Amino acid sequence: MAVTSNIVILTGAGISAESGVNTFRDRNGIWSRVRLEDVATPEAFAAHPGRVQKFYNQRRAQLPSVKPNPAHHALVRLEQSHAGSVTIVTQNVDDLHERAGSQNIIHMHGELNRSLCAACGASAPHRGDLSIDSECASCGAIGRLRPDIVWFGEMPYQMDRIYDLLRDCDLFLSVGTSGNVYPAAQFVQEADRHGAHTVEINLEPSLGVSDFAEARHGKAGTLLPTFVDEVLSGQYRF
Repeated sequence: MAVTSNIVILTGAGISAESGVNTFRDRNGIWSRVRLEDVATPEAFAAHPGRVQKFYNQRRAQLPSVKPNPAHHALVRLEQSHAGSVTIVTQNVDDLHERAGSQNIIHMHGELNRSLCAACGASAPHRGDLSIDSECASCGAIGRLRPDIVWFGEMPYQMDRIYDLLRDCDLFLSVGTSGNVYPAAQFVQEADRHGAHTVEINLEPSLGVSDFAEARHGKAGTLLPTFVDEVLSGQYRF
């Protein structure tokens, strides 16, 4: 392991689930109760904006009741103590990484606590409910504010930057991801192609587990603090 090695961590629903955040794709997840076509597409927002706003208002209202868990805090410790760069690329739209203290975060699927104007494209921090009467502070449009969430059929954020980081990283770590959401499911292949050591930490083997050089299975809140200890102590080599 080089002293100034670069680390990229992909986090998914599994890391937030240990804090009590509802997952989407598990057997009893949100998509088992709500049709994604009804609340998570631009077409759904255009046809039924009130229903879409209500769905995300409920998700946003849950955030204060959950707290970062040991896995989130372990990543903060890694970022603060590792000599090289540490970047979190998260598929999660909650704010648990930020509340734990992580600084270098890419929300590739957007954030619940931000709004996006469908009229002018302005994105801004937003807490509390959005409604069909909400007004954009940038352009004044009424009823065009939506959650700044990447919906199905839309391009995830900062993809060029993410792929640059994957090509330059020495360690790629995937935590709490199912391996069936693209393009994130292909990140391990990109990192491996450019020489990175790849590790999966997940409750159970993901769909893409065979693409990783190493896998550790169990709760992220238990496994990740130990893994970070190994990296920071120099015990773990990659």
